[in-house]
Amino acid sequence: MKSILLPTDFSKNSLNAIHFAMRFFKDQACDFYFMNVQKASSFISDDMMVVASSATIYNTIVGAAKKSISNIILDVKKTYANDKHKFHSIVDYDNFTDAINQVSVNRNIDLVLMGTKGASGLEKVIFGSNTIHVIQRCLAPVLVIPDGYRFSGLSKIVFATTNLEPFAIEDMALLKEWVELYDAELDILHIADQNHLAYVAFDNHSFFNTYFKRPKHDYIDTTKKDMFNEIYTYIHTNKIKMLAIKNKKHSFLKRLFNNDGLETLAFKIDIPFFVLPCSGKEQYY
Repeated sequence: MKSILLPTDFSKNSLNAIHFAMRFFKDQACDFYFMNVQKASSFISDDMMVVASSATIYNTIVGAAKKSISNIILDVKKTYANDKHKFHSIVDYDNFTDAINQVSVNRNIDLVLMGTKGASGLEKVIFGSNTIHVIQRCLAPVLVIPDGYRFSGLSKIVFATTNLEPFAIEDMALLKEWVELYDAELDILHIADQNHLAYVAFDNHSFFNTYFKRPKHDYIDTTKKDMFNEIYTYIHTNKIKMLAIKNKKHSFLKRLFNNDGLETLAFKIDIPFFVLPCSGKEQYY
């Protein structure tokens, strides 16, 4: 049985991610953990002046969050009526990413699935700072769902890599599972600078050819400045349904994020974005 963590702040985009999860995993037995993380700084408001003297701020806020999660669970049960799915409620009072990592370890979470904040119009999606911090530091795999995205099958996945480090099949378990479950085509997008340095660092062709059915290999020579546009163009030209990467030190994930500021970096990724974590000492911060 899969254990899926669904962080929610009760916003429209986080609820959309929950509905994506119900559809994506409709044929799999899953424990879904609905999680809300509260911060003390968000509790200071005029509304707290009316709290009864016998109640603490903590109990009031946590109680409201638990009630909101219960309402979401009731709605999900009514909408999907899936006997394969079980639901659990978690409310924490902590740093967002630390709380997610703690639950991921304690509950043996297989995947963290969360939504993004949407920008006006369909032109781009802006990753909020919480999402970026989770992508970079989460101990579990992370699947990020763009605001308003509705699941419509998984016919084609692209795994983008600079081949700067070798891969192990244990790290790719979920990707392999989804490719097989949805009979999806898998494109391997090898990314290098204009000197082709990344192509020859590690030859991962044999890895993908061994463990995946008929992967297609494509190549991009690009500069750091143009990397995202190249990937975005590839996604839409090839009708890709999910972008997947492995988060490692010195990866192109770092190159994408580095100089633009975590809170303000705007992406045009409008398909689900799957990030497999690095492990142990390789954890990227």
